[in-house]
Amino acid sequence: MTADKLIDLIVARLVRDHGRSKHHWRRVVGPIRLYARETHPHCNWAATPSGSFQENAVIETLLDDWRMRYPLLNG
Repeated sequence: MTADKLIDLIVARLVRDHGRSKHHWRRVVGPIRLYARETHPHCNWAATPSGSFQENAVIETLLDDWRMRYPLLNG
């Protein structure tokens, strides 16, 4: 799984479950930062959403679910 593919999956789920546009959610989710597997062996990625309080809460909950499914991403 790549970071770009993960963002696509996250955005698709947000659009389906909460409406709004892909562009809106892609902007709010922001980029996925990748870390070296040597220093982050359990989960090598992170995102910092930049939306409203409610949007950030929805995204953080979704990110927790995706971290369980895809803890390690490729570049």
